[in-house]
Amino acid sequence: MILHHNYFVYIVECKDNFYYTGVTNDLERRLWEHNTGFNKKCYTYNRRPVELKYYKRFSDINDAIEWEKQLKGWSRKKKQALFAENWELIQQLAKSSAVKAELSNPSTGSG
Repeated sequence: MILHHNYFVYIVECKDNFYYTGVTNDLERRLWEHNTGFNKKCYTYNRRPVELKYYKRFSDINDAIEWEKQLKGWSRKKKQALFAENWELIQQLAKSSAVKAELSNPSTGSG
C-alpha cells in the first residue's frame, strides 16, 4: 500500500518586508501558527502578520527539503519573479548569479 503525503514549501512575506521560507505538512496550520505567534522563538514572531506569497506541494519530504534549501539561496528579485511566475526572469537572474560567482572565484586551472 502506497501512502501519499502532502508537504508544502512556502514563502511568506513578513510585515517588515522580509521573506521567510519554510516546509510543513499542514500549510493552513503553519500559516495560523505564524500569524498568531504560536511560537515566540519563531523568526516571524515579531514580524507578524505574514502573507503567503508562494507555495508548492510535494509528496516526498526529501524533495520538499531540497526545494526549500534551493529557495533559501535565491535573491529577493528571483523570489519575486517566482511569485509572478516569470520563468524567463528567473533564468536571467540565475545566469547573472552564475557569472558573478565565476568572477569572484575564477578557476586556477588552465583549460
